[in-house]
Amino acid sequence: MQKSFCRCFTVNFCLFTGSFKAGANGRILKKHCECEQRCLSLLMKDVLRPYVPGYHGDVEKDGQKYNQMEDLLAEFDYPCVMDCKMGVRTYLEEELTKARKKPSPRPDMYQKMIEVDPDAPTTEENDQKAVTKPRYMQWRETISSTATLGFRIEGVKKEDGTVNRDFKKTKTREQVTAAFHEFVKGNKDILNSYLSRLKEIRATLELSPFFKTHEVIGSSLLFVHDRTGQAKVWMIDFGKTTPLSEGKELTHRASWVEGNREDGYLFGLDSLVDIISTMVDS
Repeated sequence: MQKSFCRCFTVNFCLFTGSFKAGANGRILKKHCECEQRCLSLLMKDVLRPYVPGYHGDVEKDGQKYNQMEDLLAEFDYPCVMDCKMGVRTYLEEELTKARKKPSPRPDMYQKMIEVDPDAPTTEENDQKAVTKPRYMQWRETISSTATLGFRIEGVKKEDGTVNRDFKKTKTREQVTAAFHEFVKGNKDILNSYLSRLKEIRATLELSPFFKTHEVIGSSLLFVHDRTGQAKVWMIDFGKTTPLSEGKELTHRASWVEGNREDGYLFGLDSLVDIISTMVDS
């Protein structure tokens, strides 16, 4: 019963997209993505293997193709889950380039913008009641902690199934710290477990051949703990992780200048480690 609950929990949470289904043998099915399939296949042979979902090939269900993956929540007892989107941007450089080729006004993106911040549009954008996609994409990163801390909180699901996605304007270090305090409910052991796991991931990322040679965009760190005190973190979501040209490598910490493909993943991870370290010490 518990494992069945966890599988449903994962399908419902990960991560609010509706692209998951429960699979057999403690696995979950994610809508097939060539890019993610390629990345997961490579990661199964990389030093990062212990920190990503196990990948078990493709499967077809109800006429739809899926990537078959390990259910990361199966070992937890009514888990609490947080998704942190990593990096200083969540769009690929090629997405920005493509959007600039035909920068047509988008009323739908204008609506999204004013729902978050009515003062964000310029006078001209207010007159048109529309913004271009490049403008929206770049603005979106400035309202959260993505641009300043190198990561943002996407959503939290509590053990009772309650979901909170109201983190669009969680921007400052203090706001992020408050969100983590609420997430762990002041449990220092859980914080210590998270900190230890994050340091392990960081050390492994700095050794990983896969990581050095890929632009990692839109990927998340999934934080999971339960009432028993068990707590782990995994890297998930590789649908926008793309390889560099042969011989090229990224630091993942250098500032992004359009064309250098730096994603700020390690910059964000450094911020996370620093924030949680401060929480533990306090």
